[in-house]
Amino acid sequence: MTISQGDTLPDATLYQMGSDGPESVQLSSLTKGRKVVIFALPGAYTGTCTTAHVPSFMRTRDQFAAKGVDDVICISVNDPFVMGAWGDNTGATAAGIKMLGDSASELTKAIGMDFSAPPAGLIDRSKRFAMLVDDGVVKILNEESNPGECEISAGETLLDQM
Repeated sequence: MTISQGDTLPDATLYQMGSDGPESVQLSSLTKGRKVVIFALPGAYTGTCTTAHVPSFMRTRDQFAAKGVDDVICISVNDPFVMGAWGDNTGATAAGIKMLGDSASELTKAIGMDFSAPPAGLIDRSKRFAMLVDDGVVKILNEESNPGECEISAGETLLDQM
């Protein structure tokens, strides 16, 4: 079942780079009693993800905060080492975006947003989407029809819908 507007996100274990290495974090701890933007993408260091999707949220991070958003979270089916390095290399971490790895595709599969494209080496990856979540409930959900596109899942689009 694919997650829809009005649904509650399932809990999942995600991973981030901490000062002493990888750390697990429960999605519920990031969403309970908070307003967050979550955007997900097929893979760190991939074309559209690096040149369009992450930059759209870097440009809009402060505007989301002004609208009461506590966190902007980027999720990809990558390990925390890759997500940490990618966040540093793109400037996303410095811009205030939390870069989390869904290493085993646990969340991605639980919400029905997984896809595979073996010719491109992408297995059990996340579709490209963005959502506004308030206290764990999906308020706005924008899913791209093609993983190479970044229109309705861009930061500016979600910001305009709030």
